[in-house]
Amino acid sequence: MGLLNILKRSLTWWGGQTLNTQLWTWRHGVKVGEDAMGNVFYRDVADKRRWVIYKDDAEASKVGPEWHGWLHHTWDEPPTLKPLAHKPWEKPHLENMTGTAMAYVPPGSIRRADPVARTDYEAWTPE
Repeated sequence: MGLLNILKRSLTWWGGQTLNTQLWTWRHGVKVGEDAMGNVFYRDVADKRRWVIYKDDAEASKVGPEWHGWLHHTWDEPPTLKPLAHKPWEKPHLENMTGTAMAYVPPGSIRRADPVARTDYEAWTPE
């Protein structure tokens, strides 16, 4: 672990946990569980603070609804002890795809490889 890596971990948070978060987790953290994406969830002994250590980039939409509810004290029991009941019509959780190749693009968008010609719109041109 080089000096540059230590400096990076002490000043940035988006590439993983910072050095301070790692020390806090080591001293006060009680591991509660992991989700399917590899994120690890912790709480302190008094259960006043709850946090997540992301597997990759720190992106809040990578946390599923069951863990999101636990993190924000919506329910007391973590999903490892009391799994969230899912309805049959629910789709599985996906992270936010905005800015990726898998982002939703409407049929008439110029971002599509095969944009659909619009018949409901006529562009205004000045005369």
